[in-house]
Amino acid sequence: MSEPFSVPVTVRGYETDTQGHLNQSVYLNYAEHARWSLLQAAGIRQAELVARGIGPVALETTIRFQRELLAGDETTVTCAFEWGEGKTFRIRQLIRKADGTVAAEVEGVGGLMDLRERRLVADPRQRFKELAVEPGLLGL
Repeated sequence: MSEPFSVPVTVRGYETDTQGHLNQSVYLNYAEHARWSLLQAAGIRQAELVARGIGPVALETTIRFQRELLAGDETTVTCAFEWGEGKTFRIRQLIRKADGTVAAEVEGVGGLMDLRERRLVADPRQRFKELAVEPGLLGL
């Protein structure tokens, strides 16, 4: 199995809380950054999705905090889509410190919304496959 897609992120001082730890909400920003970076690498642009009247939506997100992150820490945020049948898919992500230690696990359930109908599309896997220039990056 190949390594999942990943992006580097450096923890910035203004992202930390009063204890000096990365603020819990910022983990979601890092995960979102990795997801959009993966879609872009696969050839799917946000403007193109909007022009087609569709957009990814988060339906559920779980974060498991395992190690603290501090200002200046270098991290890598992975992103892997898992496709099933139906209207939803899973996204599994790890935020790792430079030494390989897992700082957090982020797991989510997502869908692809028809922005006019305000409903999930029936087969997001197929829609992403049609849009992607590099569908293999999305596990397709």
